[in-house]
Amino acid sequence: MEECCSSKPKHNHDNHEHHHDTEEKSTFQMFFPALISFILLFIGIILDNYITMNWFSDWARIAWYLIAYLPVGIPVLKEAYESILHGDVFSEFFLMGIATVGAFAIGQYPEGVAVMLFYSIGEVFQGMAVTRAKSNIKLLLDQRPDEVTILKEGKPQTVNAKTVSIGEIIQLKSGEKLGLDGELISENASFNTAALTGESKPDTKTQGDVVLAGMINLNKVSQVRVTAAYKDSKLSKILELIQDATAQKAPTELFIRKFAKIYTPIVVFLAIGITFVPYFFISDYQFKDWLYRALVFLVISCPCALVISIPLGYFGGIGAGSRNGILFKGSNFLDILANVQNVVMDKTGTMTEGVFNVQEVDFKPDFDKNEILNLINVLESKSSHPVATAIHNYVGEIDHEVELDNVEEFAGQGLKAVVKGKELLVGNFKLLDRFSIDYDIRPENIVYTVIAIAYDHKFVGYLTIADTIKSDSQLAIKKLHDLQVKTTMLSGDKTSVVEYVAETLGVENAYGDLLPEDKVNKLKEIKAKNQSVAFIGDGVNDAPVIALSDVGIAMGGLGSDATIETADVVIQDDKPSKIPMAINIGKQTKKIVWQNILLAFVIKAVVLILGAGGLATMWEAVFADVGVALLAILNAMRIQRMKFY
Repeated sequence: MEECCSSKPKHNHDNHEHHHDTEEKSTFQMFFPALISFILLFIGIILDNYITMNWFSDWARIAWYLIAYLPVGIPVLKEAYESILHGDVFSEFFLMGIATVGAFAIGQYPEGVAVMLFYSIGEVFQGMAVTRAKSNIKLLLDQRPDEVTILKEGKPQTVNAKTVSIGEIIQLKSGEKLGLDGELISENASFNTAALTGESKPDTKTQGDVVLAGMINLNKVSQVRVTAAYKDSKLSKILELIQDATAQKAPTELFIRKFAKIYTPIVVFLAIGITFVPYFFISDYQFKDWLYRALVFLVISCPCALVISIPLGYFGGIGAGSRNGILFKGSNFLDILANVQNVVMDKTGTMTEGVFNVQEVDFKPDFDKNEILNLINVLESKSSHPVATAIHNYVGEIDHEVELDNVEEFAGQGLKAVVKGKELLVGNFKLLDRFSIDYDIRPENIVYTVIAIAYDHKFVGYLTIADTIKSDSQLAIKKLHDLQVKTTMLSGDKTSVVEYVAETLGVENAYGDLLPEDKVNKLKEIKAKNQSVAFIGDGVNDAPVIALSDVGIAMGGLGSDATIETADVVIQDDKPSKIPMAINIGKQTKKIVWQNILLAFVIKAVVLILGAGGLATMWEAVFADVGVALLAILNAMRIQRMKFY
């Protein structure tokens, strides 16, 4: 929550000093000034109405209530003064100040103390609510250790994590948190990845696997080779993302901030009008009575409930997402997801594991199978595509003695190179068509992904490769349909494979054999119907589609730096079921925000009218201001305890 109130240049909860104070003080310390004021106010009301004491009159009575006022009044009057120095005259502190000082001026001492007392209690609750909303981020910050143990000439040495260089070896004891990203060089190890994924289930890693800062070693002593500097670790990027998230405001939040800037001065001038205008129209005009009505009007009109609870609601939504391994880059994306009508998804690595395995090798007998596989392996080593990994796993070590010339990649089709003066093509059948290679099979009849090969302008044959559907993909599609969201799958993979996966999952529309520009055109067709679209992909290859969509969601937040940078929402554990969860968080956040808006407007409108007509006292004003603010804060805090499964 960047600002709790648009009229709070000093007293906002991003102010480091104030927020630090809120977190460091105990609950008793925070409530102590209010407790002193409450006790004195309570005794004063008893002496005023139930027990007569001769000394409790005139200046002694004024002094008593003034002492009751000071513990809660001085901090607010100080904030009002500092706001004025910063050019913000019409702050809520100014409203509270003139309302309570005015109450003292006309002899309404108990009301003056009560207004400031309950306002201060509201401020404490507000601070507590913000602290709780930020607890998930604080937990993440605590996940990044400042020191790590590295091995220097075989001996452990504790050093500052920021000074560790790439390539150094970290020794990680059981229960320790990893301070930097790296590669596991021990045979195997189990890690708690909750800081990064929201999942507390242990994740077993084997030698060569990537391990990330924030992961906790669960069993034996392990060794990790550092692969990224401290500032470049995934956790550092995620923390930066979360801390910057509230800079992107939702339209509702921006409107309320602008509204408060215009609204507050208007009510101040209306209060002045309520005080003096009746003099010209009413024969028995009493200045004291109309001033009291104006003060009541001022207290009621304070926009605390709106400017506190609405940003808090959005911040709570971002926090709830973070707790579940979903990172929103701003509250505006919560609003967009709440209203999204279409979810368009990539297939490989999004709804499937993205881990391919070679199923079949079908080559013409005229060619040496091992020789061709060796050439394919060398060529595919130039690509980072999952298909290349599958081929490498199948064939084995790369023969570095093979020399490739004129290596060229064709987007959405495959690779071409020249080997010993002969042209080698590895890709789909569109690539073979492009180079006029004749083949005698029908690719559409093969369900699996097919990698076609041509060598020396002749068709060699093909490999079939299969991917595995993620365990929760089907559940994700069902939940999206339960939320009345339409689903579409776009993929560069062959149409038969895409249609098979889509049918298995229950996706409504599926299109295969698409180049990046084809995906863009398909997305434009959906948007042409004036429907909002969320696109889920890897954030790199699908960058044009993500840019075109209303909100881009990246699967594989732990896999690619570019994913974190380009997407609007990052799902850290790659689980498709988090897609409907993200939408549900957006819907619940928006619901709570609008509940607070309606609650504040309706109650304030009623009591404002009663106050202007002299039918509401300071006590009703206190409820309309602080009471509604407290109700709104409590309502906004609900989202942090909700379940979104």
